[in-house]
Amino acid sequence: MASPFPSVPSLVAEARALYVQVFGEEEAVLTAVCAPGRVNLIGEHTDYNQGFVLPMALPMVTVVVGSQSCGQEVSVVTATKDADQPLQVDFSLPTDGAPLSPGLPSWANYVKGVIQHYRAPPLPGLKAVVCSSVPLGGGLSSSASLEVAFYTFLQQLKPDDGDKVSKALACQQAEHTHAGVPCGIMDQFVSVLGREGHALLIDCRSLEATPVPLADPELLILITNSNVKHSLSASEYPLRRRQCEEAASVLGKDSLRDANMKDLEEAKERLDDVTYRRARHVVEEIERTVQAAGALKRGAYTQFGRLMVQSHNSLRDLYEVSCSELDELVSAAMEVEGVYGSRMTGGGFGGCTVTLLQSHAIDKTILHLQKRYSGTPTFYVATPSEGARALNLS
Repeated sequence: MASPFPSVPSLVAEARALYVQVFGEEEAVLTAVCAPGRVNLIGEHTDYNQGFVLPMALPMVTVVVGSQSCGQEVSVVTATKDADQPLQVDFSLPTDGAPLSPGLPSWANYVKGVIQHYRAPPLPGLKAVVCSSVPLGGGLSSSASLEVAFYTFLQQLKPDDGDKVSKALACQQAEHTHAGVPCGIMDQFVSVLGREGHALLIDCRSLEATPVPLADPELLILITNSNVKHSLSASEYPLRRRQCEEAASVLGKDSLRDANMKDLEEAKERLDDVTYRRARHVVEEIERTVQAAGALKRGAYTQFGRLMVQSHNSLRDLYEVSCSELDELVSAAMEVEGVYGSRMTGGGFGGCTVTLLQSHAIDKTILHLQKRYSGTPTFYVATPSEGARALNLS
């Protein structure tokens, strides 16, 4: 069966208990916030090409509980499963505007990056505990969840102007400068702006977000974690981005968002085969995502599912970011009656698949995947959830 993930109240309770254990301040005035991970239904590797994406915020969240402290000292502890050691970092806020340097542990770089790019300096010292139910390395954006949660926590200590798009952009910058990942805007955007019962069609150029209803009780979203992560992911992501930029340059476009298949075919002889295939995936995936949002609005789930499978095949064959484990899971899911569509989700080379299916088919789908998959999968049944928010501790 699907794995239950900890509820928000239970994560808050865990974080509060750890705060008292580490900092010994039972009477401290604590603030609590959370921000969700996300699953992308369709529109993969289109965000940094200024295209469209269709993610939804997950019920799995990162929680931050903490308080303001005296002086310029920052102390942050994580209880997140699989985070690298040490689990506590202590540093001083720079008083001269100098940047906070990234380093080890890697999880703390997201915290440092968010502090660096916070939009209402100077910040006070602080003590905080991080707990998360978003699996690390699963393609469900645990990093954006942490960035957005920590930014939301800082907003409670020293409010900024409350602009949500600027908040998402600041968190994206944190990932660029301190985690060294040149990510697009999708993950941070949906973690900030997620809406219960809706996916979000995000235009990554204009940064407009259109809610798309996804609350049909006959429908479920199944996330299957392959529980593999191939080391290729770190080096291949920047390479794919460079290949897309190169293709856009050859086509004389600002980004592949401006290209169509006619443009690409006319320029084919000026592109090497690999760059052509990368660009073809992006151009077709942007169009698929717009079509998929329209299908979802109309309740045309069969069409939506077909587009999901086309997306996966393109990511496997043209963009080459899938892997045998993800292909196995998608193929097995599509053998089950009641499944509309399935695809890899996230950056690739491991992580999760996302499957759209009729709610009555959930148990037999999970059983079939357990039987057919060569590894040990973890299953989550997810509903579109709310974005980042402050939590009431009373």
